[in-house]
Amino acid sequence: MLLFSAFAPHSIAAAEISLAIAAGGWLTRSIASRETGLRHTRFDLPICLFFIWTVASCFLSEEPGVSIAKIQSTCVVFLFYLTQAIVTRRIAVWLVAVMILSGVAGTAYSLYDLTRVRGIVIEAISSESPLPPLKIETGDAIWRVGGMRIRSVAEIDQIIKASPVDTSLRISVISQGEHLERPGLTVTQAMRESASPSGIAGNRATHRFRASGWTRHYSTYAEILQLLVQLAFGLALANFANHRFNLWSKLSFVATALLALGLALTAMRTVLVAVAFGVCIISFRGLTAKARTISLVGLLILLAIGVFVVSQTRARDAIWLGDDSSSLRVQVARVGINRIPQHPVFGHGMDAMQRHWNEWGFPGADMLHLHSTPLQLAFDRGLPALVFWLWIIWIFWRTAADGEKSLRDSIDTNRFGLLLGATGAVAGFFASSMVNYNFGDGEVALVFWWLAGILVVLKTSEPTHAPSN
Repeated sequence: MLLFSAFAPHSIAAAEISLAIAAGGWLTRSIASRETGLRHTRFDLPICLFFIWTVASCFLSEEPGVSIAKIQSTCVVFLFYLTQAIVTRRIAVWLVAVMILSGVAGTAYSLYDLTRVRGIVIEAISSESPLPPLKIETGDAIWRVGGMRIRSVAEIDQIIKASPVDTSLRISVISQGEHLERPGLTVTQAMRESASPSGIAGNRATHRFRASGWTRHYSTYAEILQLLVQLAFGLALANFANHRFNLWSKLSFVATALLALGLALTAMRTVLVAVAFGVCIISFRGLTAKARTISLVGLLILLAIGVFVVSQTRARDAIWLGDDSSSLRVQVARVGINRIPQHPVFGHGMDAMQRHWNEWGFPGADMLHLHSTPLQLAFDRGLPALVFWLWIIWIFWRTAADGEKSLRDSIDTNRFGLLLGATGAVAGFFASSMVNYNFGDGEVALVFWWLAGILVVLKTSEPTHAPSN
């Protein structure tokens, strides 16, 4: 679990390998001791119902072949049970601290990444270039070709020439601050023999991109940082309240500031609002009136930085939601809402919309989900699945809030701080989910269920592991 805490904010592959090691150790221990360490919680019923309904919706999908293959993605909930089975209260605090530190390292890398710039800006495109059919145009910046990072037109041409005929290359593009993937550049013999297969010209890199740490996308990075900001802030406030500026409070305040900066650099407007909402929840639960004012000032500084980054990296009028991305989200949501009544019970099936995107009336081709967790769950798995998910979120909140309230006068400062921070984390996660499909992001879902397991451990009185039946 230590490895998972270190790698989860950055790499889903490394996180899953870490979980496989942890699961193997847990299985070995369970066989040897004949005790699983699992316990019954109030999460169990809604999780069970949500999983059963998801499976049923996949078999009743408009595209069963697509949806059934997606069932494996719901198995991330296993992390919730694995965490509470092997983690103790004392270890839980250190695991969260490691993940917070890992998030801070991601911010440091993002700052470094911004200084070294990315890719090459297209200044001209020839009539023979294979890129215009992929919706790549002048002013866009290409920064990866076939998964390999590039820094010049010559490197792009070299990758194309070195690829076998009929190879399909994916082009990673930054267009008006948005990171887009353009698959479908099929290599031909004529391209390989051309002096400049890409057919583009350009000499400068771009600073106009959104921080993503070591993750694959800035949205994933922002959602994870949102959770970590709240946990670090809760730790900082709890230690400051009980011990003033001790080592834990100093480190936690610094971590909170750095994580918030990393979040601002992603230019994710909705997640910035979500983190502000979560911080307000924490402040009103854990601070005096004077301290709340100081917290509000800090929030305003964060939002000001966020507004500046959005204005520098995203499309014109993005701050006022006047950009194409915002209008497209509204159009997509409207179509999704209108189609939900056609399959209200079991939905259309997970990822079925990707086979029928334009056929079902959705505009464009780049956005292949509804950018809203409640809407996506209702569309894919039916309204009952949405109810079960809301039930899980409510229990998550009550677990954190009840645990925090019961420990306000406790000497276990770090335990209280994490539970306080978790109230903001789940509030921020829920707020962001209204306009982002964060529950469908594998990396974010892993951290979500890990945190739910940590909460159960922190709220439960010792002994940590109760014998299984």
